[in-house]
Amino acid sequence: MPTDFLSRIQDQSATVGVVGLGYVGLPLALAYAAGGFKTVGFDIDDKKTTAINAGNSYIKHIDAASIASAVHSGKLAATTDFSQLREVDAIILCVPTPLDEHFEPDLSYVVGTIESILPHLRSGQTISLESTTYPGTTNEELVSRIEAAGHTVGSDIHVVYSPEREDPGNPEFAATNIPKVVGGHTPACLEAGKALYGSVFDQVVPVSSTQVAELTKLLENIYRSVNIGLVNELKLVADQMNIDIWEVIQAASTKPFGFKAFYPGPGLGGHCIPIDPFYLTWKAREYGVHTRFIELAGEINRAMPTHIVRRCADALNQHKKPLNGSKILLIGLAYKPNVDDDRESPSYELLDRLTDQGAEVDYHDPYVPVIRPSREHSHWAGKPSVEWNQATIETYDLVLISTWHDSLNIEELATWSQQIVDTRNASATLPPELKTKVLKA
Repeated sequence: MPTDFLSRIQDQSATVGVVGLGYVGLPLALAYAAGGFKTVGFDIDDKKTTAINAGNSYIKHIDAASIASAVHSGKLAATTDFSQLREVDAIILCVPTPLDEHFEPDLSYVVGTIESILPHLRSGQTISLESTTYPGTTNEELVSRIEAAGHTVGSDIHVVYSPEREDPGNPEFAATNIPKVVGGHTPACLEAGKALYGSVFDQVVPVSSTQVAELTKLLENIYRSVNIGLVNELKLVADQMNIDIWEVIQAASTKPFGFKAFYPGPGLGGHCIPIDPFYLTWKAREYGVHTRFIELAGEINRAMPTHIVRRCADALNQHKKPLNGSKILLIGLAYKPNVDDDRESPSYELLDRLTDQGAEVDYHDPYVPVIRPSREHSHWAGKPSVEWNQATIETYDLVLISTWHDSLNIEELATWSQQIVDTRNASATLPPELKTKVLKA
């Protein structure tokens, strides 16, 4: 039993280290600081660590005041110096797990991080991986390396897997009021994990192994991916039948049991849903299983940008304009409403496809004023959001709504625009005379 670690958690004398200060790691670090623990955030990006230490936020939905308060209280600090990991009692890994160009898992961030922390591990520490991944990753990538370095997992070092469950921009759920699933490599590891997360989370859900916890996270996101794929396919059918799929969903939602509403869109976005299902399909092949249902949903969702581009061409054709040479304004670069998170946003796919077909494309997003450098979309880095005003918007042949933020005014947009392709039903509240400008997609 990790008795010393448990007692340090119980009396709040433990120091918690969070590696990776993005959309998952930063809220988690703030939660531990608010819970009374000295917390150290680690990141290779010195812009993030500098911002935190100055009490500033680089994520829209995270208030700078909460960061400043935690820093000024002495409970939170950030650093790029990984040697300081020797001083922490718990190490929580919140690093990306993307796909490579072949839609196969890319664990380079996980492997690179564990390799970088190995020289600084000491007896008595608990390590938790929160990055979404396939079942077996914790054992194969973390436990094996830690034991190869001379430690005994379950004795002097404890290893757990606890998948993140962040929903950026959702005011109903903060980091600590979402139940926390935890699986340990050994029973002693599980006890350490339960103590670590139970100290700040309202509810901890222990499971029998790290593999169960890993698959739990995948199931959650595959469930969403499959249902979004279903409604996207139904949308294509409804369009051909001249039926408003949004009205259909609204009517079906009145059923008080057996139905949960999912909504169509231009594709999948965010770090989870477009990526996580492929972690399971890749691992399943190792066992000779072909996950046809999951892969079909992925194919449908990945095909939606093609459908949207076709609808843009249809809208322009109605005005005797070709897609090639037209000026198009894309509304919403973030992958979901009211956040600045543009990871895996289908808007980038739309930008690429429309540009490839000869359109001149700009975007407006109040939360993404300039496109940041990224591995996937480096060619768009530095492109600014255009201004929201009549003089600017009326110059475009077509406006494409990819993501709709509550702060935007749909009546202004419809009044100023020549025509609109709406993928999010943002135009539902428009008066009839303005709806004539809209083609739903």
